[in-house]
Amino acid sequence: METFASDPQKTPKPAEGKLADNIVYFARTLRKAGMKVGPAQVNDAIEAVLAAGIGTRHDFYWILHSVLVTRHEDTVVFDEAFRLYWRSRDLVEKMLQMFSPKAADRSEREKKRAAESRVADALFEGQKNRNQPEEPPQVEFDARMSFSGQEVLREKDFAQMTAAELAQAKKALSELRLPHDEVKTRRYKPSGRKLRVDPRRTMRYAMRTGGDLIIPQFREPRVVHPPLVVLADISGSMSQYSRLFLHFLHALTEHRRHVHTFLFGTRLTNITRQMRYRDIDAAIDDSARAVEDWSGGTRIGETLATFNRQWSRRVLSQGAIVLLITDGLERDEVDGLEHEMDRLHRSCRRLIWLNPLLRFEGFQAKAKGVRAMLPHVDEFRPVHSLETISDLCLALGTGTSSNRLKTPMDWLRELDRAA
Repeated sequence: METFASDPQKTPKPAEGKLADNIVYFARTLRKAGMKVGPAQVNDAIEAVLAAGIGTRHDFYWILHSVLVTRHEDTVVFDEAFRLYWRSRDLVEKMLQMFSPKAADRSEREKKRAAESRVADALFEGQKNRNQPEEPPQVEFDARMSFSGQEVLREKDFAQMTAAELAQAKKALSELRLPHDEVKTRRYKPSGRKLRVDPRRTMRYAMRTGGDLIIPQFREPRVVHPPLVVLADISGSMSQYSRLFLHFLHALTEHRRHVHTFLFGTRLTNITRQMRYRDIDAAIDDSARAVEDWSGGTRIGETLATFNRQWSRRVLSQGAIVLLITDGLERDEVDGLEHEMDRLHRSCRRLIWLNPLLRFEGFQAKAKGVRAMLPHVDEFRPVHSLETISDLCLALGTGTSSNRLKTPMDWLRELDRAA
């Protein structure tokens, strides 16, 4: 492994070491971890390093980042791959221990970082294949009290999934059982059931026979899906969860007419048109190009004010349901946020806040933004796994949930008691 030169003006030559080979293997690791890295980008990365030189680890990071990262959502994967591959000395000893036989460590381990599983699988794929026996022994066991791989995948955090598990999760999201949340409207449609006479249709049919034969026609209230409006936070801490949730919204948009999707970080972007594409990959790629602040900062109050002023009267009608996906970590003052949340809550039939921070058992509503938003939502739910999204579908369809969740006021009361 090449070490970084101390002199910023010193440019490594390909013949003096294996830096180019290391960059090629690093790009191959990124590709296996799910990033789109082609041969042309690898060649450009090598030329950029040779042209700019290597002064510090920070300079080397941004040289590779500027060439190899083309999508905002790939930043997390690149950070983790760079941390593991261009590693420090103490990590070499850890890797030697990793591939050496040793007793199982029963101590409590640190929670994995985002994208760490994907990068580790891509980086050590060859080593794992060499360590596996050619013919694994056949073992019979009683699986009555065990969990299947599908059940484990349903409960696993999106941020801790490998590249293969993410592919399975995306497929499962597109096949989720969609919510059956139809509501009655004030309009009517023809009906074969003798519930309510339709005078207009009755007279229209009677005119065909000159009024000699009058056959009563009937009608019933029209049942439709209420509009669904999604406001998804795509800031640095939320982009991965929002991107996975877009797969579910794409399937929802194909089966329902009134689904409006908005993304926000420091500004509000309407991607409803992009989500109507047939191809999910084209829809998400076009959405990423339309958003200028992906994986940036967060201004929840300001973006909600823009939505309330420009879009609420257009999309919040006929008993609309609003799904707000954010961690509630507001960077600005919360006075405007509380006002805009109250206005949004009054404009829709149901406001559901989906927060991935609820995956932590010790989560408390201590942040100012969280405390300002909680009094103005109807439900407070996690959104970090397939199980939580499936539970959301059940709650939207039947109004009940498979898991007993605390209400927003329960969270506030617990915090007041702790204080």
